[in-house]
Amino acid sequence: MTSDMDDLKPLLARVADGEMLGEDEAETAFDIIMSGNATPAQIGAFLMALRVRGETISEITGAARAMRAKATIIDAPDGAMDIVGTGGDGTGTLNISTASAIVVAGCGVPIAKHGNRALSSKTGAADVLTELGINIDAQFELIRESLWENNIGFLMAPRHHSAMRNVAGPRVELATRTIFNILGPLSNPALVKRQMTGVFAPQWTEPMAEVLGNLGLDRAWVVHGSDGTDELTATGPSRVSELRDGKVTTFEVTPDDADLPRGTLEDIKGGDAVYNANAVRELLDGTPSAYRDAVVLTAAGSLMIAGRADDLKAGAKIAQEAIDSGAARDCLARLVKITNRGA
Repeated sequence: MTSDMDDLKPLLARVADGEMLGEDEAETAFDIIMSGNATPAQIGAFLMALRVRGETISEITGAARAMRAKATIIDAPDGAMDIVGTGGDGTGTLNISTASAIVVAGCGVPIAKHGNRALSSKTGAADVLTELGINIDAQFELIRESLWENNIGFLMAPRHHSAMRNVAGPRVELATRTIFNILGPLSNPALVKRQMTGVFAPQWTEPMAEVLGNLGLDRAWVVHGSDGTDELTATGPSRVSELRDGKVTTFEVTPDDADLPRGTLEDIKGGDAVYNANAVRELLDGTPSAYRDAVVLTAAGSLMIAGRADDLKAGAKIAQEAIDSGAARDCLARLVKITNRGA
């Protein structure tokens, strides 16, 4: 979108007065911000005015549209999906979304995994994938090749969203949650139509699902674990808001629904990148663990979103087969090989 204006002040004044912006107005505001046409003080004031009043679905949708419009897009196969969390849950678990992405890719579903280095956790997706040998700065042609030929590509957020440099300073100085904490999972550069998204608080599942629908996704689960994780948790119930056929419905799932045992958060506590990468290797080698159960549960839900499984039990069986057959491990090995070609 090309902005009709390059002055944030009128929109800032309205938000400061407690007014809510429409979707187009929010898109204009964030276009100004991400184009570098707002001062750090204006950006900080605007973000905090939204935060204090509470961001609306229309404002989040408009902001995500602006971010997508400025992204470096990579084309993905039909049926491609993302498995991603907002982070910020403070639980410090092993990398569940990242490992699940590898497993689901091993099941034959194209995964455009959008991620970054650790921001609020010890080890982000990019950190653990680097430790596993993946070149996260590979040429886009190689990432596309792996996505199309090997069912998985890692899309390093800063490489695809260079406009974010214009908000980096204010975000660091504010040192508190802003709308940008939830825009990452809404701004996949492959413009996937299906998504498994974890959020850091239960009240965000329905709004995020609504926004994903506004952005044109066909099907998505937005989830939050009762233990505070931004995942489908293997320790107890999870809240799920499902986008399907343009409607959002909310329900609860448990590990029992997938015939998986319940674990504890302590069972899946993570560490640094080396520790977490070793856990991924052991999982893909077929070692039984609570971590494996947690990953299988998220993979099972993702396979439902992808249309490959009718329920969590069926999805769990498919995911377990991809692990036990070595298909998921082989998928990772090919990703390492492709992304390091010419490096």
